[in-house]
Amino acid sequence: MNLFNFFMVNMLNRTKKILKNFFFLVFIFECASQANNTESSFLSSNRLVLGDLKLKTASLDLGDIDGDGDIDIVVANGRHWPAQNQIFFNNGSGIFTVSTNLDALSSTSYSTELGDFDNDGDLDIAVGNDRAPNKIYENDGLGNFKFKGNFGSMNSPTRNIVLSDIDQDNDLDILVTNRGYINEICLNDGNGYFNQVLFFGSKSDSTIDVEAIDIDFDGDIDLVLANRDSQQNFIYLNDGKLNFNKKIAFGRENESTRAVEVADINNDNFYDIICANINAPNTIFYGDKSLNYHTSDQFDKGNDLSYSLDVGDFDNDGDPDIVVGNSKSPNSVFFNLGKKGWKKELIKKENFNTYDIKAFDLNGDSFLDIIESNSDDLNYYYINKNR
Repeated sequence: MNLFNFFMVNMLNRTKKILKNFFFLVFIFECASQANNTESSFLSSNRLVLGDLKLKTASLDLGDIDGDGDIDIVVANGRHWPAQNQIFFNNGSGIFTVSTNLDALSSTSYSTELGDFDNDGDLDIAVGNDRAPNKIYENDGLGNFKFKGNFGSMNSPTRNIVLSDIDQDNDLDILVTNRGYINEICLNDGNGYFNQVLFFGSKSDSTIDVEAIDIDFDGDIDLVLANRDSQQNFIYLNDGKLNFNKKIAFGRENESTRAVEVADINNDNFYDIICANINAPNTIFYGDKSLNYHTSDQFDKGNDLSYSLDVGDFDNDGDPDIVVGNSKSPNSVFFNLGKKGWKKELIKKENFNTYDIKAFDLNGDSFLDIIESNSDDLNYYYINKNR
């Protein structure tokens, strides 16, 4: 390429970037003129939605599905009633203007995760279904998918799936939580097939969520369970051979927990456990070297139906904040003020049935935005205004 051509290509790329940012700013200005939550740190609008259908959405995940360098979204719909799952493609500015159905078939989907299961460099999709086979969809690298196979029990009451290389063999395995049925670990053979299945927890567990993390810093992956139906929550410690016989209770014995996250909230180099509870305060259990989790903090003292949460630094001050998704009450962000406690801020003054909520930078401005999975309503996303 000669110097002139190099100059012209460079100018063209810069012009495209400028135009993209310009149109994004125009779009945001239009959204701001429609916004109804000016006190919030997050911009909302009837334009900032994933499609226009009010489906029974239960879960979503985010990643560069079509390999074009921006963040796309896969949405799991249905819950107990069959519906079509969807993919929403980012136009490069954090706006989702193109969508497609994942499959021609409808499913009772409760959870979805993106991961490169066959190690070919693109993101595949796993879908967990309620009392129907869980499915893997293989990506061709451009965001086109075909059904590849099943994982886990064929008709289990799946509520959540979580990805982790739990056997540490350099591929992604799938953890399946089943409400009222034994939970499963589906081991990847390296090619995206999951024929070997192990189990964790007990057959009577009402497990809704699980976090896979080395919570005792011994080099293997442990499990932190959120149990519903007034059941005790547990940490299951890995003995290094995928046996999870040792368990540690945390929280109140009769609490109904629907979501759990693990993060170092107080920056003491120990993992803390954050719980979203039903009809009880949402609580942080602080970790220490003894793993007793006796010290706790009710960061959200309400008694909402909290179904989901995520952790992220929304104000870029170096401290992890918390976003909570509720059913029948507004969703909120809790800003971490360190020793001063927590500052609660409503995302939007509306009530949704939010089954999943995620923190992710949708538009590449280095600030975390928020995306909701709302059952029987539109799925909204909110642009962080802290820039």
